[in-house]
Amino acid sequence: MTAYATYPAGLRLAGRRVVVVGGGHVAQRRVPTLLAVGAEVTVVSPEVTPAIEGLGDEITLVQRGYRSGDLAGAWYVIAATDDREVNELVSAEAEGQHTFCVRSDDATRATAWTPAVGRHDIVTVAVLDNFVGGRDPRRSAYVRDEILAGLRDGAIAAPRHRERTAGVVLIGGGPGDPELVTVAGRKALMEADVVVADRLAPRELLGELPPDVELIDVAKLPRGRSTAQQEINRVIVERAIAGKRVARFKGGDSFVFGRGYEEVEACQAAGVPVTVVPGISSPLAVPAVAGIPVTHRGVAHDFTVVSGHLPPGHEDSLVDWDALGRLRGTVVLMMAVANAPAIAESLVAAGRSPRTPVGIVCDGTMPGERTVLGTLGSISEDIATHDVRPPAIIVVGGVVAVAHPEHFGPLA
Repeated sequence: MTAYATYPAGLRLAGRRVVVVGGGHVAQRRVPTLLAVGAEVTVVSPEVTPAIEGLGDEITLVQRGYRSGDLAGAWYVIAATDDREVNELVSAEAEGQHTFCVRSDDATRATAWTPAVGRHDIVTVAVLDNFVGGRDPRRSAYVRDEILAGLRDGAIAAPRHRERTAGVVLIGGGPGDPELVTVAGRKALMEADVVVADRLAPRELLGELPPDVELIDVAKLPRGRSTAQQEINRVIVERAIAGKRVARFKGGDSFVFGRGYEEVEACQAAGVPVTVVPGISSPLAVPAVAGIPVTHRGVAHDFTVVSGHLPPGHEDSLVDWDALGRLRGTVVLMMAVANAPAIAESLVAAGRSPRTPVGIVCDGTMPGERTVLGTLGSISEDIATHDVRPPAIIVVGGVVAVAHPEHFGPLA
């Protein structure tokens, strides 16, 4: 018999009967995707996995062995038992009624194959290897993933030639590592005409921008050159009104000490469409990547994220440092390197022990990442000794000792 390649086709199974014979892990993988496209799924099996059973009224469950006639009215069949003889009977019945049948045990005996499937936006990607060369499902899955990655990051589908709506999108770039930007954030960045970038936005991604994209640097350096927020607002609004798609690219998340909502208000006041792509927030991601949990059973049931750009007692500070010192949970400090000694002194004065563990994660998620360990009582000396500079996330609480028992010893 001549071995032919497959003929690809998209099945529209909404409202149509599909029968899956077998209730194990193959069925557990296939049934949800069938339900997602609207198929009316019947599962025939004496035993099913908890996940299949948990689908409840979403499927018709016939909890017994396969019988001749079970495929009546089916548009599509999957033979997914671990019994070759049963699968042979299922495929024979399907063949007799001209219904395509997939077999989990022997693809060469099937009339249809399940492709490696993925979806992005309104596109479905389905990859099948060629029968002539022999089946290689792993290769199909790899090719599928490469295509989806290209669609998501804008490398495929020529995004620069698509019609784009003028406006502003605020993109949270995550804690610094370009691999930690969200899929939606990367895609929005690659579709922009203008990118207005902060210093802490993942800078490697800027090198991937098409050459015709206008890049505007609005870095704010600690105690150095700094672009005024009013100027940033003016730039993004001006470019959007000129018909450009503007990506405001920040580190972390735009709404966590990022002044993102001030930019939203500026766009709204000017009648400029604005959308938000959230980012992975640094006060959670950086400790996690460094191996420090912000909560831990029996140690911390709460955590508080605080901006330390103003010291305790400053007239513009909105933080109740006394109340914070009385809490027992974790305190995560951002932008606090310069004011850390004053903050530590305030927390101790309010009730925290000077022996409270502290972890300072410098350049979190980046190649130069390092963690400086100490206590509230030693933080001033630790910062000086280890030459701690921004950016750094400071974690205060017993969770630091949980992560580093070799340094702090067992918790009391």
